Amino acid sequence: MLLRDRRDDLGAAGIRPVAISMDSPWSHRSWAEALGVHDMVPMLSDWEGEATRGFDVEVEVNEMRVAARSAFLLADGTVRAAWMLGSEMPDIDAAIAAASSSSP
Repeated sequence: MLLRDRRDDLGAAGIRPVAISMDSPWSHRSWAEALGVHDMVPMLSDWEGEATRGFDVEVEVNEMRVAARSAFLLADGTVRAAWMLGSEMPDIDAAIAAASSSSP
Protein backbone atom coordinates (compact mmCIF):
# COMPACT_ATOMS: atom_id res chain seq x y z
CA MET A 1 0.00 0.00 0.00
CA LEU A 2 1.33 3.41 -0.95
CA LEU A 3 1.18 6.70 0.93
CA ARG A 4 -1.21 8.07 -1.67
CA ASP A 5 -3.65 5.25 -0.84
CA ARG A 6 -3.75 6.37 2.80
CA ARG A 7 -3.75 10.13 2.21
CA ASP A 8 -7.09 10.69 3.99
CA ASP A 9 -6.09 8.56 7.01
CA LEU A 10 -2.74 10.34 7.33
CA GLY A 11 -4.36 13.76 7.08
CA ALA A 12 -6.98 12.87 9.69
CA ALA A 13 -4.17 11.89 12.08
CA GLY A 14 -2.35 15.16 11.40
CA ILE A 15 0.51 13.37 9.61
CA ARG A 16 2.26 15.10 6.71
CA PRO A 17 4.82 12.86 4.98
CA VAL A 18 8.12 14.45 3.95
CA ALA A 19 10.83 12.57 2.03
CA ILE A 20 14.54 13.14 2.65
CA SER A 21 17.30 11.31 0.83
CA MET A 22 20.83 11.81 -0.37
CA ASP A 23 19.66 11.59 -3.99
CA SER A 24 19.48 14.55 -6.35
CA PRO A 25 16.34 16.67 -6.73
CA TRP A 26 15.92 15.21 -10.24
CA SER A 27 15.92 11.68 -8.85
CA HIS A 28 13.32 12.75 -6.26
CA ARG A 29 11.08 14.19 -8.95
CA SER A 30 11.23 10.96 -10.99
CA TRP A 31 10.50 8.84 -7.89
CA ALA A 32 7.56 11.01 -6.79
CA GLU A 33 6.06 11.11 -10.27
CA ALA A 34 6.43 7.34 -10.72
CA LEU A 35 4.57 6.71 -7.44
CA GLY A 36 2.01 9.43 -8.01
CA VAL A 37 2.93 11.30 -4.82
CA HIS A 38 4.51 14.40 -6.39
CA ASP A 39 1.66 16.59 -5.10
CA MET A 40 1.59 15.23 -1.54
CA VAL A 41 5.16 14.53 -0.42
CA PRO A 42 7.62 17.43 -0.14
CA MET A 43 11.12 16.25 -1.03
CA LEU A 44 14.45 17.31 0.50
CA SER A 45 17.69 16.48 -1.27
CA ASP A 46 20.23 15.88 1.51
CA TRP A 47 23.13 15.81 -0.93
CA GLU A 48 25.76 16.51 1.77
CA GLY A 49 24.19 14.06 4.25
CA GLU A 50 23.68 16.54 7.10
CA ALA A 51 20.10 15.46 7.87
CA THR A 52 20.99 11.81 7.31
CA ARG A 53 23.76 12.01 9.90
CA GLY A 54 21.60 14.15 12.20
CA PHE A 55 18.93 11.45 12.29
CA ASP A 56 21.64 8.77 12.60
CA VAL A 57 20.50 6.82 9.54
CA GLU A 58 23.62 6.96 7.38
CA VAL A 59 24.77 3.48 6.33
CA GLU A 60 27.25 2.03 3.87
CA VAL A 61 25.97 0.04 0.90
CA ASN A 62 28.38 -1.18 -1.77
CA GLU A 63 31.07 1.16 -0.44
CA MET A 64 28.73 4.17 -0.72
CA ARG A 65 27.27 6.23 2.12
CA VAL A 66 23.47 6.36 1.81
CA ALA A 67 20.46 7.06 3.99
CA ALA A 68 18.83 3.93 5.42
CA ARG A 69 15.12 3.68 4.70
CA SER A 70 13.50 5.02 7.83
CA ALA A 71 10.48 6.94 9.08
CA PHE A 72 10.23 9.51 11.85
CA LEU A 73 7.17 11.01 13.49
CA LEU A 74 7.80 14.54 14.75
CA ALA A 75 5.47 16.67 16.81
CA ASP A 76 6.38 20.22 17.80
CA GLY A 77 9.94 19.66 16.56
CA THR A 78 10.49 16.57 18.71
CA VAL A 79 10.91 13.02 17.41
CA ARG A 80 8.00 11.06 18.92
CA ALA A 81 8.59 7.75 17.12
CA ALA A 82 11.16 6.33 14.72
CA TRP A 83 11.34 3.24 12.55
CA MET A 84 14.22 1.71 10.60
CA LEU A 85 12.51 0.02 7.70
CA GLY A 86 13.39 -3.20 5.97
CA SER A 87 10.52 -2.89 3.53
CA GLU A 88 9.58 -0.30 0.96
CA MET A 89 6.87 1.38 3.04
CA PRO A 90 6.50 2.30 6.71
CA ASP A 91 3.71 0.73 8.74
CA ILE A 92 1.17 3.50 8.27
CA ASP A 93 -1.16 2.12 10.95
CA ALA A 94 1.73 2.24 13.48
CA ALA A 95 2.47 5.84 12.49
CA ILE A 96 -1.19 6.81 12.93
CA ALA A 97 -1.30 5.09 16.32
CA ALA A 98 1.91 6.85 17.40
CA ALA A 99 0.55 10.20 16.23
CA SER A 100 -2.65 9.63 18.19
CA SER A 101 -0.77 8.70 21.36
CA SER A 102 1.55 11.73 21.11
CA SER A 103 -1.18 14.30 20.64
CA PRO A 104 -2.18 16.38 23.69
